[in-house]
Amino acid sequence: MHIKDGRSDRLPLTQCSRVGSLREYMGKMMRAARLLFDRTAVLFLGVAAGVAIGYAFGVKQQVEVPVTADGAPVVAPGEPGTVEAAVSPDGKPATPAPGGLPVQPAIAENRPIQPGIVNAIAAGRPVRVGVFGDSFGDGIWSALYNQLSRKAGYQVIKYSQQATGFTRYKTLNLEEHDRARLAPAPVDVAVISFGANDMMGVADGGHVYALLTPKWKAAIARRVTSYVAMLRAQGAIVYWVGLPKMREAAYDADVVRMNAFYRDLMAQLGVAFIETAPYSVDGDGRYAAYLPDSSGKPMLMRANDGIHMSMNGYIRITRGLAGRIRSYVDQARARAGGDAPPPPVVAPAPLVMPPPVRPAPKKQPDIEELLDNAFDAEKTEKPEKPVKAPPPKLEDPLPPAKGAPASLLPPDIGGGEDR
Repeated sequence: MHIKDGRSDRLPLTQCSRVGSLREYMGKMMRAARLLFDRTAVLFLGVAAGVAIGYAFGVKQQVEVPVTADGAPVVAPGEPGTVEAAVSPDGKPATPAPGGLPVQPAIAENRPIQPGIVNAIAAGRPVRVGVFGDSFGDGIWSALYNQLSRKAGYQVIKYSQQATGFTRYKTLNLEEHDRARLAPAPVDVAVISFGANDMMGVADGGHVYALLTPKWKAAIARRVTSYVAMLRAQGAIVYWVGLPKMREAAYDADVVRMNAFYRDLMAQLGVAFIETAPYSVDGDGRYAAYLPDSSGKPMLMRANDGIHMSMNGYIRITRGLAGRIRSYVDQARARAGGDAPPPPVVAPAPLVMPPPVRPAPKKQPDIEELLDNAFDAEKTEKPEKPVKAPPPKLEDPLPPAKGAPASLLPPDIGGGEDR
């Protein structure tokens, strides 16, 4: 018997004499069947691993999650080694049991209820939850899609796109792009997660500002403020999800400062900032790829890159957010009154692939393109010799964040970065 591409060419029984005997022939048939089963098993495991990696790094398309017999999504098991989340008016997590890990508290939403969601519920329309962000936002979408079920009347829609951010507006202006996508069907809840791709300088008004310097913050704050205003104008309540603990110390130091910047900005804008770093570490506050589940067994929480989460990790850091969204929707349903129809069972959203973003051809080097290239190159290349950071200024006790290399900027700008 010959195996080729998973198919078999059976030998006729009249040719059994060529293999010696019928017993030998049947033995070869059994061995070939076992080989075919083993190859099929390997192929299945490979597909399953691909799906898992897709969830860990953010999927590019809307993917269905497993459902039970009655159509309810299968939600991940209890949170690793933790106590149950409790409603907390001050937003602080409940004290964990000895050896346990804290979880996000289920905070009751106290911001005003938007009239659009009340009208939607009264009309029987599902509650639309839009997730905006980069590849990290893809993982947030996957987690919320698992926790906010269609049976309960939620429609969790993926608007996130990989390799996007507020420092890359020449490649993709997020505000204009998402305004056009939301025009046909606004969302009731907007969840935003950006920052992982913004660890670089920003070009604004013909100048380049180094990462997390005052003028960088001013430029990004203008873009983010306008973006949030756009989402609110079409009727959404807005949440901003912070970044978790990172494995690399230098990168994590920048993430800590990035989270602090967005935490302060969201406080000014009246947007709920969802902390994730405290729920992505072990009992000593350190980065941990594995955290114990409810039985004490280690469970993978992070992707191999030390930046993204696993599917269980994304669910862990968004469980409090899912509870807060439910609180908001429950209040809106109560306001809609007893005559409101029951929550609709939402059909899976159709696959909508955004058109590829192709920047217009340029006759001369572009500042933001050079910054993008510098950022991508720095993730894969290491300098031959370590570059000493300049001494910190008195008004900033932390060392300056890493910006784009001056050697990659145009000649008229490469002499120094604006502050």
